[in-house]
Amino acid sequence: MAPVINNRILLKEFPTGLPVPGQTTVFDSSQTIDPDNVPLNGGVLLKTLVLSLEPYVFARMKPFMPNRHRIGEPLEAYGIGVVLRSENSAFQVGDHLHGLYPFREYLVQHEPSFTKVHNEYNLPWTVFLGVAGLPGKTAYFGWKEYSRAKKGEVAFVTSGAGAVGSFVIQLAKQDGMKVIASAGSDDKVQFLRELGADVAFNYKTTKMSEILQKEGPIDVYWDNVGGESLEAVLDVAATHARIIVCGMISAYGGSAKPISNLVNVIPKQISINGFVVDFLSAKYLETFQQEVPAQVASKQLIHREVITRGLENADVAFDDFLKGLFIGKSVVVLADE
Repeated sequence: MAPVINNRILLKEFPTGLPVPGQTTVFDSSQTIDPDNVPLNGGVLLKTLVLSLEPYVFARMKPFMPNRHRIGEPLEAYGIGVVLRSENSAFQVGDHLHGLYPFREYLVQHEPSFTKVHNEYNLPWTVFLGVAGLPGKTAYFGWKEYSRAKKGEVAFVTSGAGAVGSFVIQLAKQDGMKVIASAGSDDKVQFLRELGADVAFNYKTTKMSEILQKEGPIDVYWDNVGGESLEAVLDVAATHARIIVCGMISAYGGSAKPISNLVNVIPKQISINGFVVDFLSAKYLETFQQEVPAQVASKQLIHREVITRGLENADVAFDDFLKGLFIGKSVVVLADE
């Protein structure tokens, strides 16, 4: 095979707010690669098939982050690629590997952190970046570890139409809870109802505090947002409520306001837990891998995907994702195989 263009999405500058396609990031086609002859030096040559769009990518655009993206280098996200050539006995040609991929069409990988994806149900590879991938693990691990859910209790899930929140809603319903869920459009609210939410509302057109006062008190709050949503929950939380802090997207743009009623955690004896998926993996990964792909294959789990095709469209899709325009898991498909 002759050398081919190895397209990339590069970080051009650190954003001051949300990233701007063409300004913060740029599509670059100046690099080439010879797939047949590029030295592997004991590694593997991967063709990137799918990349995940998620807040983690944006968080690493902050110049103060220790693992920040580097100016002039490709963005990175979790993805899946196929092995084209291998000098590593652990990986064979045709294996599909999950790991942290640069926004690049081909790469030589030497890191042992990439793992094989075992697809016994012949699911689309995109599923392993969504409900059977990191977002699914986030929902499953965090809920199992910290919810201490009891039948008849009340759960509230923000960003319920996203890849994580949509799974959390279903986990809460499986535990017999009443579920309140919020999202930012009427289309998303309809999706919340399809997921099984008992009370679903558009936080942009409905006063959250009034809904929570009416439908609460809240026993378990899955927080994807922070800010005013967290304040509203602290006012209506039950005694011994559990708050699971998965994300605080309201703060990612740099405009976060202090929480004014955090003192409520004392008299209400509220537990607040943040978590990192990797630290819970040893406890829950095996069960997750046994249950979740099978439930997706049997359609027991509802999930949606928003698929953007072509790396050249990735930065615009990422901008739309951060603005909350999508329902479900957002991915970029670079190639089918």
